[in-house]
Amino acid sequence: MKQTNKGAQPEVAGHPPAESVEKRPPAKGNPCQLPVPGIQGLEPTSSRLIRIREAARRDTNLRFTSLLHHVSVGMLHRAFHDLNKGAAAGVDKVTWHEYNVGLNNRLEDLHDRVQSGRYRAKPSKRRWIPKSDGRQRPLGVAALEDKIVQQAFVLVLQEIYELDFLGFSYGFRPGRSQHNALDALYVAITEHKVNWIIDADIRGFFDSISHEWLLKFVGHRIGDKRVLRLIRKFLRAGVSEDGEWSKTAVGTPQGAVISPLLANIYLHYVLDLWVQAWRRRKARGELYIVRYADDFVIGCQYQDDAQRCLQALKERLFTFGLELHEQKTRLIEFGRFASANRRQRGERKAETFDFLGFTHICGRRKKDGGFMLRRQTQTKRLRQKIKEIRTILLQHRHKPVPEQGKWLHSVVQGYFNYHAIPGNSRSLQALRTEVQHAWLYALRRRSQKGKKFTWERMKRLIATWIPRVRILHPYPNLRFCVRPAAGAV
Repeated sequence: MKQTNKGAQPEVAGHPPAESVEKRPPAKGNPCQLPVPGIQGLEPTSSRLIRIREAARRDTNLRFTSLLHHVSVGMLHRAFHDLNKGAAAGVDKVTWHEYNVGLNNRLEDLHDRVQSGRYRAKPSKRRWIPKSDGRQRPLGVAALEDKIVQQAFVLVLQEIYELDFLGFSYGFRPGRSQHNALDALYVAITEHKVNWIIDADIRGFFDSISHEWLLKFVGHRIGDKRVLRLIRKFLRAGVSEDGEWSKTAVGTPQGAVISPLLANIYLHYVLDLWVQAWRRRKARGELYIVRYADDFVIGCQYQDDAQRCLQALKERLFTFGLELHEQKTRLIEFGRFASANRRQRGERKAETFDFLGFTHICGRRKKDGGFMLRRQTQTKRLRQKIKEIRTILLQHRHKPVPEQGKWLHSVVQGYFNYHAIPGNSRSLQALRTEVQHAWLYALRRRSQKGKKFTWERMKRLIATWIPRVRILHPYPNLRFCVRPAAGAV
């Protein structure tokens, strides 16, 4: 009998059950908070959100025809304080700290404009950031008031859609992280019948989202025309680059506060519900999917299931204006029998695939030779991080050594916090070793006498500032089995 990712587990805090392969509870809802200080006579934002969540939980087909009144002054206060205080300013050139001066009056005026329909979204400021493959990714920096309104919308809409989203969706959801997605994939491959992997990549997803389809999808749950009108304004506000405004007919700006939620809604209807139905009706064997935003992996028991699913997936995405990247989407044999099967056919060792910064490899345990899923930092990302650290160290080599040490400590520790998973010690040690040599090289370049900077002195700095390698994450199956907050395995 085929198992599905969304198992028959009890609901927790009004949320749907998580997938069976995880053995974990679903994402928690927004925690209850005290009323926003300084706002008298207003209903606490947490009470508003709880009422929305309970209404959505009682009726999964309910269309919310009156939502905008929940975007209160108190909700705007909460949204403002949820924003990143150090984020770059948009076309309005207003920073978080500048807006905080006279905040109450500002938010009351903003609330009045939103409720009366006089609010107008500003274009996003276009910025470019380098990608690992040498290309550049466009980011849209919204004006501060747009960020506030979008964040308030996220707080409200999240209470509805967290009850709709399926268990195998992890990206940009409260209480869920990249490591939860990695754990789910690990458990699916090691504890279930996964022999083939569809490593999928959607070409330019955020730039290809159809506004028309997105608004239709949102309209399944949201019937408040004022909310839909504001979302349409955000989508069509355009972008500003070097003072030139350009229209946005498709796509949603990467970097916009509301974009991750809208992207999840789009893929919920385009991909998640479709995969859920396909594996129940069409798949001959077991099929699992783990999705983090637009990055997802599908594991299949049988090759013909994988082939048919991949072909059907291409057709499904095409219907909604999306397409798979032909060079980056692959169907590979992967799992506990992959290496042995390929050896029998005289083929090379099992292929690998990348997901959320880690290369997944078919390995063997030294103890008994059994299958082991190895995960190590992607080589490209490791080299990129080392190159970045070297460059910054050279640029700031004349700064005081303790200041350099504090910066290095935070950078290396932050890297370890994400990548220190079981079996990845070699990659972590490689980074630490390269950082040591890069720092020594930078210190020796401080002056002509720098060559006298000895390795013995360097070792004392290393011991003081650079964290030692240690695994910070448990094995995925242990993390799923031990969930104190849930009180269940």
